[in-house]
Amino acid sequence: MANQKKSDTMSWETNQVRQAQANAPAPKRKKTKKKRKKMNPVLSVLLYLICVALVSALLAGIGWLLANDLLSLNKAPVTATIVVEEGDSVSDVAQKLKDAGLINYKWFFCLTGKVILHADTIIEPGVYENMNSDMDYHALIGAMHHVRSFETVSVTIPEGKTVSEIFDILVENNVCTRAQLIETASNHEFENHPYLPEVDPEKKDNYIRLEGYLFPDTYEFYVDGDPVQVLDTMMSNFDRRLGDQIMSDISSSGYSMERIIILASIIEKESNDYPEERANISSVLYNRLNNKDRETNGYLQVDSTIDYALMLDGKDRTEFSKEYESEYNTYLYPDCPPGAICNPGLASIIAAVHPNDTGYYYFAAGIDGHSHFFETYEEHLNFINSDQYKRS
Repeated sequence: MANQKKSDTMSWETNQVRQAQANAPAPKRKKTKKKRKKMNPVLSVLLYLICVALVSALLAGIGWLLANDLLSLNKAPVTATIVVEEGDSVSDVAQKLKDAGLINYKWFFCLTGKVILHADTIIEPGVYENMNSDMDYHALIGAMHHVRSFETVSVTIPEGKTVSEIFDILVENNVCTRAQLIETASNHEFENHPYLPEVDPEKKDNYIRLEGYLFPDTYEFYVDGDPVQVLDTMMSNFDRRLGDQIMSDISSSGYSMERIIILASIIEKESNDYPEERANISSVLYNRLNNKDRETNGYLQVDSTIDYALMLDGKDRTEFSKEYESEYNTYLYPDCPPGAICNPGLASIIAAVHPNDTGYYYFAAGIDGHSHFFETYEEHLNFINSDQYKRS
């Protein structure tokens, strides 16, 4: 029995040892480190030098392209006119230069122009002609700036001149170029003068929207002046010379400023050297407009409107005809023409606001230098068939 118990005990212990051995973690194997092969030192240096050379070549190529653009090297010959408008940013100007072929990289022009060349403080609105691809960034930016001298010139604008004729006078006196004046008159928003017709880019000869508002007077302008300032000066003078009273009279007349100035421009062109006759001419125009049951049927029938139409079309007065097709022809179209036909003086504007109270529907110039007025067509016809009528 004792031997039996001893045998059982040994068997149990053996099993316990076996179980413990089975549950024990397996011994870790030592990893054999693989030896990393070292790159050939010569090859390593060679690859490094190749990478440096490639990056350097890339940067050099980019730098060369940017330098070419900055310094205007190796560019195809291009000449262009650049129009800088009020409110244009350096980015806007850069896009115009790029579109014209004067620069290649808009972003680089903006960066260089703003950080180094101070383009945002130099570039001014205006029309800049003869800009060319020989000009580097510095020259392009410098050219878009009005270098004004202190030299001034006295310029007299006579009454009854058209906008085009006024531009000719300003050009003759070296105040501005015609291109500058036309571009400014056509596109600039003169916010201080709300009575101006709005800019209409689709309209032919859009610059004539200023017709009637460039007040005739004597001005002192800078030589090579700013076209915005020049035109604004004449329109500000228009506001000042009319004053609060006339402005108030226009407001209470029942007519718009535009209509008053159109009528004033016709009065200016149709009158002679006698200011007192202007209010009678004004009465003829108003009688025709307000009494369409008369034989005039609302037609103004004034020759000066046809003259203006011929001027707009670049035609000589030898082509004058009462049948000339134009919306300015007051023989073909009733009521007022679409715009003023000249820039009237103060006397004509006052006459347009305050016409005489008459029964006149006709007037004609006499050889005595005066205008003669008639209530009926028969009276008018008798006069123009007489030797007292001044034939043009």
